[in-house]
Amino acid sequence: MKALVLAGGSGTRLRPITHTSAKQLVPVANKPVLFYGLEAIAAAGITELGLVVGDTHAAIEAAVGDGSAFGLQVTYLRQEAPLGLAHGVLIAREFLGGEDFVMYLGDNFIVGGINDLVERFARERPAAQIMLTRVADPTQFGVAELDAGGRVIGLEEKPELPKSDLALVGVYLFGPEIHAAVAELKPSRRGELEITDAIQGLIEAGLRVESSVISGYWKDTGNVTDMLEVNRLLLESVERGVSGRVDAASELVGRVVVEPEAVVERSRIVGPAIIGRGARIRDSYVGPFTSIGAGCAVTDSEIEYSIVLPRASIAGVGRIESSLIGHDVEVTPAPNTPKAHRLVLGDHSKVQISS
Repeated sequence: MKALVLAGGSGTRLRPITHTSAKQLVPVANKPVLFYGLEAIAAAGITELGLVVGDTHAAIEAAVGDGSAFGLQVTYLRQEAPLGLAHGVLIAREFLGGEDFVMYLGDNFIVGGINDLVERFARERPAAQIMLTRVADPTQFGVAELDAGGRVIGLEEKPELPKSDLALVGVYLFGPEIHAAVAELKPSRRGELEITDAIQGLIEAGLRVESSVISGYWKDTGNVTDMLEVNRLLLESVERGVSGRVDAASELVGRVVVEPEAVVERSRIVGPAIIGRGARIRDSYVGPFTSIGAGCAVTDSEIEYSIVLPRASIAGVGRIESSLIGHDVEVTPAPNTPKAHRLVLGDHSKVQISS
């Protein structure tokens, strides 16, 4: 079995972060989201991986390399535009050959890995096997309809009138039959080649499509709220470890990780939290569920339930919560002006200011 990981999307919901960074490389618990998927694929015993990349290919290729760090052999497949999940399968046709494959969306996060899913597919040999989870708003997802026995009888992408609340999770397993279905596709009303339409084609051709409803944790980390939630979940499982320097005037409470070369002075850190390699925390408070990236500086400030990307600087700020702060950002107090805010914001930003 081979693997196909899709990492060509533009990440519009994470702007302005994704104006300069691939959404799949935004870290949770100080590790890019994409890496968790690559590790899950390797853990399932798969070694040959095709990685579909787009405009952010240089950053992704620099981060992943040849895949050997993950126990993988990576082949990069360029996608000129994000034209749908099935388009990713289309451009990977030569790489995949006639083999079974798992398709994994590079910005999805699934607890528990995919070992059981891969083993079930190899044992039962359907034309396709999908993972489903119940969601509050199925109009935002690909939605499956099941018969009384639990077999998939219909699929629809972002339906106005959903037939169920079962949404497709970003992991699929396919036999080679999927290629004929993809070759017959026409662009949807969104202008994309939909993988749901391809799977529907398998069903209409009388081929077997199996599903499993997952009870574990799944997130599409496409927005800040979900990124913070995944960061929280991962930090719940960290073990305390102090490799950096913490002075006697500082206090570490609970499961706190201080990575090598990090320095904590006259500060209080309440876990679970991670202080990245070479970061400097001085005269500050870092609260639970916070990941401070490598080389960051937090001085005379408070921050909680947040993700801070590498080399960012936060100085003299009273309190920051529920925030995603990008690479090399500088956060400082505003000048002493009465009831005024001075903002420099990227396109499509969303800002919440307390009155």
